[in-house]
Amino acid sequence: MSKSERRPISGYVWDTWNKPPQERKFLAKLDSCLLIYAALSYFSKYLDQQNVTNAYVSGMQEDLGLHGNQLNYITTAWTCGYVIGQIPANMLITRVRPSIWIPLTEVVWSVLTMTIASAKSFGALVTIRFFVGLAESSFYPAMQYVTGSWYKPDELGKRACIFHCASAFGPMVSGLFIIDGIITVPIALLGFLIMPDLPSNTRPNYLYSQDEIDLANRRMEEVGRKPPSKFTRKKSFNTSEKTVYTIAQINTYPLPIYAVQIVTTLTWAWWSDALRARWPPMVVAGLWNMAVCIALAATPVYSHITQRWVLYYMTPVTIGLSGLILSWANELTGHDSEKRAFVVASCNTFAYVVQTWFPIVLFPQVEQPRVFKGNIATAVVNFAMICTAFTVLALSRRDAHRKAQGVQTDSAASDHASSDEKAEKRV
Repeated sequence: MSKSERRPISGYVWDTWNKPPQERKFLAKLDSCLLIYAALSYFSKYLDQQNVTNAYVSGMQEDLGLHGNQLNYITTAWTCGYVIGQIPANMLITRVRPSIWIPLTEVVWSVLTMTIASAKSFGALVTIRFFVGLAESSFYPAMQYVTGSWYKPDELGKRACIFHCASAFGPMVSGLFIIDGIITVPIALLGFLIMPDLPSNTRPNYLYSQDEIDLANRRMEEVGRKPPSKFTRKKSFNTSEKTVYTIAQINTYPLPIYAVQIVTTLTWAWWSDALRARWPPMVVAGLWNMAVCIALAATPVYSHITQRWVLYYMTPVTIGLSGLILSWANELTGHDSEKRAFVVASCNTFAYVVQTWFPIVLFPQVEQPRVFKGNIATAVVNFAMICTAFTVLALSRRDAHRKAQGVQTDSAASDHASSDEKAEKRV
């Protein structure tokens, strides 16, 4: 359905009501299978995810002798497993049948959840929770991927939010580990029966006829949603319609990026030292990189290949600023050694914290080389850096002015006291 095509009000209430009978019947069947299983599994996932916190305050702390921040470490172990597993699992789901993979991982995390009841030490608990997170990591992104493989844009948002709502119910009823696992296993077994694969690899079965599978594939073709394709090392740029690069070119063409990084880094360093000011290179490099990112976001990827490569070569102009930023931090806090150590370390720590999620969220491999949102976000970050530089400059000048006034006041007071002493001696 095109954006300009008007729909009856009923179509806005629920999108299947204004569709042809065959499509409406197919979607009702798909909703009954996919949405019900997704909601139940997401409920069980949060049931298992939250039970450690509930168990901790319900006697586990005393039973295992837990203390201090050990609950945080247990939670972090789960998070580490969850973060590590998401991308590989979601890439795997394009090669392994979802109707097998997703229920199988659910069985694994439910069994692991039940084994937590037998944990006798903090170390065992951390280890099990890591693997629970690793097993659970594939569910949500994989289910979103599968849902996006069946539904059109005017249908997808509602379905994604409907099964997401189930996550709110899990923490409400989370309880004993064994009970949680027992609840999850039947849901996983149900998944083996009703969880669909992708339209491109679903076979005719007791749920979907060949006509319905053909309908599902046509629906995805209408909205331009491609089925999984073969993995190659040149996946991003090298499609049959686009420029194809050899392995040697792929390894060689990016090399000028590092040359630009070296030249600009040294330029900023020498320039800032000559000016005895750190902010001018930050402003110039920030504006330069903003322009590059906006151009990358605004221009087509394949129409002007040479222009695109020139822009890529200019992307590292801000990388060398990290040394200037830490230098400025050293200078601004030079009056207090401990404070300087803390601030410098904090700057670097903050940078690495951002690096842990920024590329994954805003530069995902599946969106390469376009990464529109990544380029826009980088432009915004550069603007924020420029604003921060001017703010720090203003505050540092304010502090310097206050310090100068304080010195003058102290000097005047000292001169006044000296004059009083001399007058008293004369008397």
